[in-house]
Amino acid sequence: MEPPGNDVVAFESAEKIILRWDSTASEDAREKMIFAGDRYEIDRYLQAVDEIQRSMEFATLSDDQNKANSAIQIAMARLEDEFRNILIAHTNPVEAESLTDSSPLPEEDYEDDSPLTKDLEHQESNGSCSYRPTNSIREIDLMPSDAIYDLRCIAERMILAGYLRECIQVYGSVRKSAVDSSFRKLGIEKLSIGDIQRLEWEILETKIRRWIRAAKVCVRILFASEKKLCEQIFEGLGTAMDDACFMETIKGPAIQLFNFAEAISISRRSPEKLFKILDLHDALSDLLVDIEIVFDSKSSESIRVQTVEILSRLAEAARGILSEFENAVLREPSKVPVPGGTIHPLTRYVMNYISLISDYKQTMSELIVSKPSTGSRYSSDPNTPDMDFAELESQTPLALHLIWIAVILQFNLEGSPELREMVGDDCLRKLTGKFRQAATNYQRSTWVTVLHCLRDEGLHVKGSFSSGVSKSALRERFKTFNAMFEEVHRTQSTWLIPDTQLREELRISVSEKLIPAYRSFLGRFRSHIESGRHPENYIKYSGEDIETAVLDFFEGYQVSQHIRRRSQ
Repeated sequence: MEPPGNDVVAFESAEKIILRWDSTASEDAREKMIFAGDRYEIDRYLQAVDEIQRSMEFATLSDDQNKANSAIQIAMARLEDEFRNILIAHTNPVEAESLTDSSPLPEEDYEDDSPLTKDLEHQESNGSCSYRPTNSIREIDLMPSDAIYDLRCIAERMILAGYLRECIQVYGSVRKSAVDSSFRKLGIEKLSIGDIQRLEWEILETKIRRWIRAAKVCVRILFASEKKLCEQIFEGLGTAMDDACFMETIKGPAIQLFNFAEAISISRRSPEKLFKILDLHDALSDLLVDIEIVFDSKSSESIRVQTVEILSRLAEAARGILSEFENAVLREPSKVPVPGGTIHPLTRYVMNYISLISDYKQTMSELIVSKPSTGSRYSSDPNTPDMDFAELESQTPLALHLIWIAVILQFNLEGSPELREMVGDDCLRKLTGKFRQAATNYQRSTWVTVLHCLRDEGLHVKGSFSSGVSKSALRERFKTFNAMFEEVHRTQSTWLIPDTQLREELRISVSEKLIPAYRSFLGRFRSHIESGRHPENYIKYSGEDIETAVLDFFEGYQVSQHIRRRSQ
């Protein structure tokens, strides 16, 4: 049974419109886009597609079905091209101020050198945004309403004709490119977990700051806005169609974003990483509610699960690093010479570290839930201090860990248990021996290279007709000695040795080696320099000048940049 006459006429009229815009058969159709023209032509084409789809329901003869199928395939190919063209035409770079997260950030987060954030600092977001009353999510309008209307009209007909997959693929391809562009603006690089773990920690610290800022923008603005656009175009057109297009667009970039935090969470643990890991943990924890809102569907469950797992691993890393720090303090041999002779570097390092931990008190109190493993009574290790926390039951686990670190520090700096048990002359002799050894090590490390400048080797030349002293080598030798001695003088004058006797002994020891060597060198070669030009540039100091300068050593105060010189 053939369709009624009016239906035949309507079908033929619609088919004519479809064929006129067949880009495979017409040069004019290839050069023009329907949706770039006037509204009348757009509506005519959409009505023609509707008519072809309606006629397919009534076509009974195979010829009629074939004609309808052919027309609908041509129409769908055309609509796919139109769909892609509208998406591309209205996928403009997101304005920098639109990608500014308005939530308060730590001051250091502004120390970012990505192209986007250089332009974003302290800017206010523009007024063209719509808001959801949920947490910090801020959606921006990615496309004008007329373009969204056209895209929805096309998507509706493609889905009805069975071209759902093609529609999703085109949409995801174009919008993913837009998201990738925004990622580049935010300084988010395409790095694998392996690439990230191979980077030096100093480089990673900068990238972590950038990632924290970028992650807030991505979740609260970029991803949320992409989800809103999918809902505007696809909501109600099919079962979870909007979510399918959203995940087609966002899944790859989201995995790329969160892989960075995952790589940090499973990287090798060391004490210097603790505070950046806590920064990451706090940022991700702060974003968790927003992530659950933006990725609330069944198909995006993997993103939610990944972020929760990363958060758990970051927490475990923080606990492990604190334990590693305690062990590092316990293992530290404390034999490093003390600049200035005052605060031991281990003490300074540990106290600074504890001070930084206090800045993260709330987070650390939540993460540290168990007491430290302590004391030789528990481990039978004589190199570990005893500690009984029975009297400190009211303290939090974090407080107990900090107390334990202080106990380890005191134990370590005091020496071994055997040394603490010693008394009288034996103990004094051992301590004196350590001072003497430290003084010997100081002289060796500081003055060997300086005295090396005062040797004769390398100054004498021999030739076919003459032999003597190389004036150029000699001038260079004096210049090197001057520079090295001035640097030692500048540095070691600020060092402090509180013990008067030890301070004087070290000065005498330095003088006994340095001053005779310098005077001897000066006596042998002075005439060679003074016979040339500008001798004062090379022989800057007399023996008495050097002797006076040594008296400045170990006084613990800044001296003049220039060594005092007597008239020569």
